[in-house]
Amino acid sequence: MDADPMSHGAPAFRRVHGGPDAAGVPLFDFSTNSHACGPCPRALAAVQQADAGRYPDAAYETLRRQLAAFHGVDVQRVLLAGSASEFIFRITALAVQRGATAVWLPPHSYGDYAQAAQAWKLPVVAQPALAQLRWACDPSSPLGTAQSRLAELAEGAALCVLDRAYEPLRLEGALALSDAALQAFWQLWTPNKALGLTGVRAAYVIAPPDAGDVVVQLDTLAPSWPVGAHGVAMLQAWTTPEVQTWLAASLATLREWKARQMALCEVMGWTCLPSAANFFCARPMLPPGMSLAQALTELRGQGIKLRDTTSFGLPGQVRLGVLAPAAQDALHNAWQHIIRKAT
Repeated sequence: MDADPMSHGAPAFRRVHGGPDAAGVPLFDFSTNSHACGPCPRALAAVQQADAGRYPDAAYETLRRQLAAFHGVDVQRVLLAGSASEFIFRITALAVQRGATAVWLPPHSYGDYAQAAQAWKLPVVAQPALAQLRWACDPSSPLGTAQSRLAELAEGAALCVLDRAYEPLRLEGALALSDAALQAFWQLWTPNKALGLTGVRAAYVIAPPDAGDVVVQLDTLAPSWPVGAHGVAMLQAWTTPEVQTWLAASLATLREWKARQMALCEVMGWTCLPSAANFFCARPMLPPGMSLAQALTELRGQGIKLRDTTSFGLPGQVRLGVLAPAAQDALHNAWQHIIRKAT
């Protein structure tokens, strides 16, 4: 999240995200973490066939039962959300209603956690023990690494949210939590990334087993029909064996593409950081006198977009979603063009 000054002394916030921008859709978009093998054919077909002429069931009874069966939990623990960002703002509002005075965030994390806290005037503290709302993401964004000391976050009576957006795209390792320890967290799931359907906005949450009154309160804070017909279709497809089989098989391709992409970046002189997910951060070796912003603008002019990680608290680095070899070669060629121009 970046803050921009505004007239009359009132702050304004510029949300920093990857994806299309004022220049349109990038030809090769490394700036998002969407599954490069997608869209998943079965999930895409379900979305295309959704009946947009009718409201979904306002209580989402069938969808919630399907999601509950998929995760092996009671249906009362399943909560629908318009998107991860919508839920982030909603549970922050609930935390304030319940008397929260502070929030804790990972050192480098998705900007909407801090944006929601700032919108509700909830200060960010350095120690989890001082916060009544605590955020975690594993694999994390932007680094794609494991959340350190994850089990300790759930100690005490705080609301602890585990963002699992990239769990389905984990390429190595596993979540370092026992099943029992996981029950203390609110688990936030956003399958659109894993399905390569980020334009479809829908998410869901698995609540802790003993969170019944909080679930009711969160449901009260939600607008009617937070998930539309296309989101319902995507989430229903997500629970099917066919879609899960496609996802599992596709991860082998992503591993190959990731190894190739990291090797290519290193050939370009970039320093790559380790990651367990379908994305990673790197520090480009810039030509003398050129800033990172200038280099990214040059790349954007050649149809290539990377994600500047300054807003994540990592200046001088970029985050790259793993793309297919043709896109990787385009990045390499564009970077060589920039180097030649500068020398």
